[in-house]
Amino acid sequence: MKSKTKIEVQLRKKTNPELVETIILAKKRPEWKEVASILAGSRKKRKDMNLASINELGVDSVVICGKVLGDGEITKKVKIAALGFSQKAKEKLKIAGCEMKTILEEINSNKNAKGVTIIK
Repeated sequence: MKSKTKIEVQLRKKTNPELVETIILAKKRPEWKEVASILAGSRKKRKDMNLASINELGVDSVVICGKVLGDGEITKKVKIAALGFSQKAKEKLKIAGCEMKTILEEINSNKNAKGVTIIK
């Protein structure tokens, strides 16, 4: 895991204000520091996931340090926090009754990262 200083140095290169705010908030909490470390790194290291892969995980709540893509189907209600959602994924998740949040919203509502699986 990266140090707070390394995260801070990488943060200076980011231009997306929502991403910057998410990294800063995640960096302040030890439970979310791993998420800050991933988001501060290069875009290639972020994990994009399809709905089919999320469905196979078998968890109730998941944080994806990347984008949720609409390939596949989802059959159970899952709370998903991610950087972004494709339009197709949003539609399918809405139909399945899943809860969608940004990572920033999840950090604010669940400060201790209880019951959350972080996908690296």
